[in-house]
Amino acid sequence: MNIQEKQQEIIDDFAIYDDWMEKYEYIIELGKELPLIDPDKKTQDRLIEGCQSRVWLDATIDQDNKIRLTADSDAIITKGIIGLLIRVYDNEKPEDIVKSDLHFISEIGLQEHLSPTRANGLVSMVKKIKILALSAIPK
Repeated sequence: MNIQEKQQEIIDDFAIYDDWMEKYEYIIELGKELPLIDPDKKTQDRLIEGCQSRVWLDATIDQDNKIRLTADSDAIITKGIIGLLIRVYDNEKPEDIVKSDLHFISEIGLQEHLSPTRANGLVSMVKKIKILALSAIPK
């Protein structure tokens, strides 16, 4: 499944819920299912700047030159948000991540339903993933 297909799957998943309380509950569930980052990788250099909560993100490159992402956060909603981003970007080629457009965020209305600090954190998470992907593109 490519990045566009993964985004469409998320849009379809969110369409099931009628109101934002149900959508928040779904985001919280996603956070609970997030495969956790190795505790040894919860280091200062893996913290995402600009987030209200503490969010650690680790990226590795596998043998197929695809990015593998793990993360954790000390806030359950934030954990669900980074979980959505990982769902879209994990196991993708760095080039595809860099050139991708994350339209699912606006289509599900996520950014409008976050506090300003959480919305800024979401932007910071996307930016960090794209920077990591850019640095992983073979020269």
